Amino acid sequence: MAKNKPEHLLVIRLSAMGDVAMTVPVLVALSKQYPTLKITLLTRKFFSPMFATLPNVSVYEADVKGRHKGVFGLWKLYKELRKLKIDAVADLHNVLRSKVLKKYFRYGGFPVVQIDKGRAEKKALTSSKSKEFKPLKSTHQRYVDVFQKLGFPIDLSQNMVLAKADLSDEIIKITGSDSKKWIGIAPFAAFEGKTYPLELMKEVIEKLNTTGKYKIFLFGGGSAQEEQLEVFNSNFENCLNMVGKLSFSDELGLISNLDIMLSMDSGNAHLAAMFGIPVITIWGVTHPYAGFFPFGQDIDNALCADRVKFPLIPTSIYGNKMPEGYELAMNTILPEQVVQKIEDVLYSE
Repeated sequence: MAKNKPEHLLVIRLSAMGDVAMTVPVLVALSKQYPTLKITLLTRKFFSPMFATLPNVSVYEADVKGRHKGVFGLWKLYKELRKLKIDAVADLHNVLRSKVLKKYFRYGGFPVVQIDKGRAEKKALTSSKSKEFKPLKSTHQRYVDVFQKLGFPIDLSQNMVLAKADLSDEIIKITGSDSKKWIGIAPFAAFEGKTYPLELMKEVIEKLNTTGKYKIFLFGGGSAQEEQLEVFNSNFENCLNMVGKLSFSDELGLISNLDIMLSMDSGNAHLAAMFGIPVITIWGVTHPYAGFFPFGQDIDNALCADRVKFPLIPTSIYGNKMPEGYELAMNTILPEQVVQKIEDVLYSE
């Protein structure tokens, strides 16, 4: 470890949107509690808007499919990063690419601390034969542990979220202005085991739509999801399909103004949570115990599949393992339960 406290940290987080979003509350805390610390985040350029309001955080693009591809590309990236005069490296990713970068930085004499992903505990949690079903350390706390080892203890107990954004003209053109509650719904996830059946989601949206009290914004990505959401958009007058309608920056601005978000165990849950928006999460073959529960959210707002009927849950950390018969796990979460939970949270105050 460096004898002197680092003045410029390189933070590595190259992964998917949800994982990068989970770093936001931690970097908010780090930047607030150490305002003179310079932080460079190595991630995809697309994710830059998440960090735009943090004054001492700058994003450096990792072009891992282009000029930084492969071992030689990572060497080029290392030489580029050295020119920034960083003092230490916090690796919040700990995969092959970041391990290669770690070797380069350590060879260059830089202190590097990598996240402990808790792989052994996660393997025990997802085991089908000797499952140890207990809550694991949160991913946010694992990030905090990295910074503590570098000499920067962080207090996450305060409300470490981003401020609500002003609605841009582009957003207002789509949303209009009314007194309805704004509900975001993100019905998709990377794997089938984490995706609430669309016929059940249709029932949820129909029940919310018929009240006339809500404006429902549908979030997703890609042409296939856009087509499916367009069906909801066409059938329900209070629904708006947001796929492809806004820049990522404006989409974040819209999310920051929602009254509530309904999401799978997926990236949109973390995008809403980083603004402190109440999030209802639906869990199929994954489970909050694995440590990926959205930051600062009430655990009672996690709707989980019935483990009495499906005791192997969680079957994996990321939802990519589906034992036979577990395709029906999410059917144990009834649309009526989802709607009731949304209304309980919206009108609890």
